[in-house]
Amino acid sequence: MNIPRYPTLIHERVDLARRGENPAVICRMPSGWAVLGDYQFLTGYSLLLADLVFDHLNDLDDPSRSRFLQDMALLGEARHACTGAFRLNYEILGNCDAALYAHVFPRYHHEPDEYRNASVWSYPAETRTSMHLNAVIHDDLRKRISSYLTSRIGS
Repeated sequence: MNIPRYPTLIHERVDLARRGENPAVICRMPSGWAVLGDYQFLTGYSLLLADLVFDHLNDLDDPSRSRFLQDMALLGEARHACTGAFRLNYEILGNCDAALYAHVFPRYHHEPDEYRNASVWSYPAETRTSMHLNAVIHDDLRKRISSYLTSRIGS
């Protein structure tokens, strides 16, 4: 298995989560950490960070890979239940950070027509980075998602 040689932002965030110092953490899941995204231009945007940080999904053995994908789907289910999103987009990219993590983007009817049916990356960068994660604004949502997930995974 190829464990990345150089730490990435994902490595740092996982380390902070393990120490209880990552304020974006929603909860611990069997395969890793559910966290709210740094930017909330689509309210509820979340990521699943693999706890054992590998380069690629294919670096995991079959049971670990299945668990990660199940957790990603469960995180999406929680998004849907807690945000009123009409659709979810799931992405595992890994182009910027050599680490396994998944994006879960809730999609809303109120999005502008030219973006609602396109990839979230079609939004202008200034829009994608316009709403920072804010504990005052987003903590209630984080708690609702955490409650939903912990009830489903039995923790």
